[in-house]
Amino acid sequence: MNKPKTKSESSTIAENRRARFDYFIEERLEAGLSLEGWEVKSMRAGKAQITEAHVFVRNGEAFVTGAHVSPLTTTSTHVHANPTRTRKLLLNRGEIAHLIGAVERKGYTIVPLELYWSRGKAKLRIGLAKGKKQHDKRATEKERDWNRDKARLLRG
Repeated sequence: MNKPKTKSESSTIAENRRARFDYFIEERLEAGLSLEGWEVKSMRAGKAQITEAHVFVRNGEAFVTGAHVSPLTTTSTHVHANPTRTRKLLLNRGEIAHLIGAVERKGYTIVPLELYWSRGKAKLRIGLAKGKKQHDKRATEKERDWNRDKARLLRG
């Protein structure tokens, strides 16, 4: 039986599946987002996507750019809505220092993985990632196909 979701449980708004295909995700972090009112309402309606988004750090602050939040026609009549504006990520100083160190010294990339609700607040799960080469992508695809075939054989 499916139990109804309570306010404390999280629900996914948007997912970046392409990131798992293009990158090896080494570490995951949860970041809050600085949003405007119309963006929150649009996210509640499920009008967000993060497939072309990327994260960068500048002047000790983290930002996400390229995330697309489509404005609702009913809520953004009096505001000039910019669907792809740069949004600030809410992280503490230690987490930002860790991200800066990984990106500058170790050559990692910060990619957005998932946009979701947690206790009524919009959160963005970001990952420290290394880029995959073409042969790595082929190996991942081959392994996924083999696991699918193996499961099919075991079922019957």
